[in-house]
Amino acid sequence: MKYLVITLLLFISLGCSHNQETQAQQAMHVQTPMTQTFYDFKLKTLDGQEVDFTQYRGKKVLVVNTASECGFTPQYKDLQALHEQHGAKVTVLGFPANNFGGQEPGSNEQIALFCQKNYGVSFTMFEKVSVKGSDQHPLFQWLQAQSGEAPKWNFSKYLIDEEGKVIGFYPSGVNPMDDPILSQL
Repeated sequence: MKYLVITLLLFISLGCSHNQETQAQQAMHVQTPMTQTFYDFKLKTLDGQEVDFTQYRGKKVLVVNTASECGFTPQYKDLQALHEQHGAKVTVLGFPANNFGGQEPGSNEQIALFCQKNYGVSFTMFEKVSVKGSDQHPLFQWLQAQSGEAPKWNFSKYLIDEEGKVIGFYPSGVNPMDDPILSQL
């Protein structure tokens, strides 16, 4: 009986210290999207160049999750028009994602070639990310937490104001050159 009590106490002691260590480790490694600002992010473009989002401070930004094989893919044309016609008022940032119907299967290089060849895209396009699910990129976790909206399909859009706050979410059906977006610029 004595050995059973000692074994039980040892097991409980190890279990408690393991749980405390695990919780402490988790607290150290988990940074919730709520503790970040839009300007805390640094991401790589399709060609691997790191972009520090502090450069967008004081500017409106339209963040769009994109895909090359989607019914909304022609919105690239209007995103480019928004960039060219209203670039002094808003910066367009594209984020390819393969979360919906496998409609962005290509590599970063293939995506860059497709966007340039078919739509003349010159606004900043970032490396492919996940915009939903268990592997959702921290930027899209932050956007979802700030707006209360997650992308439901390709070409969902978030408008960020000059202070880095999300001021609008626009589903895929809202064209970048439509009044709901243009009226916010």
